[in-house]
Amino acid sequence: MRLIFLGPPGAGKGTQARILEERFGVKQISTGDILRENRAQGTELGQEAEGYMKRGDLVPDDLIIAMIEGELLKNAAGFVMDGFPRTVAQAEAFDKLLTGKGSNLDAVVLFDADRQTLIERLSARWVNPRTGRTYNSITNPPRVAGIDDEDGGPLVQREDDRAETVAHRLDEYDAKTLPLVEYYRKTGKLVEIDALQSVDHVAHMMLHAINLEHAH
Repeated sequence: MRLIFLGPPGAGKGTQARILEERFGVKQISTGDILRENRAQGTELGQEAEGYMKRGDLVPDDLIIAMIEGELLKNAAGFVMDGFPRTVAQAEAFDKLLTGKGSNLDAVVLFDADRQTLIERLSARWVNPRTGRTYNSITNPPRVAGIDDEDGGPLVQREDDRAETVAHRLDEYDAKTLPLVEYYRKTGKLVEIDALQSVDHVAHMMLHAINLEHAH
């Protein structure tokens, strides 16, 4: 099972990747995690990447691809790429890597979500700055709005969770991801799923779609 997950922040990609990992042993591969592991272990690639990061430069695509190649060798059951590729150039390089290994992608799953709902969902988080306890005003609200259940003190909203910050993150996502969506749509690998359904329903639709892809 070789999959790529695309979708905006808050669409639940991580949750669905964990479901696949638990059921089928498919490894969720995040470039952020791979970078951290390589740097922590002091690998040759990790040291090279650290040089770029210390200078404040982006880690080049060929380095990221080399790290991913190492990760693929460890995961015979398959993978879910999350957060990669981010550009069409990375997508092309990744296709070339897979072809060189005699395999290809089974599907690219796009988790679709209505923008306004995502803003509401992502900006609903409130935190007790004294204890770190979090609430969600939609799914897990405090008994009294703006007040912590335990210590009676005020809740705050982090900068990242404010509606205008969330809207900016979604704008950035749209600008970067649209070309990728078109790229994979042309390959016939793209599967679109409504991410705003329940977790179980989304998982069911995802598995159904992947099976359909296998049948092609």
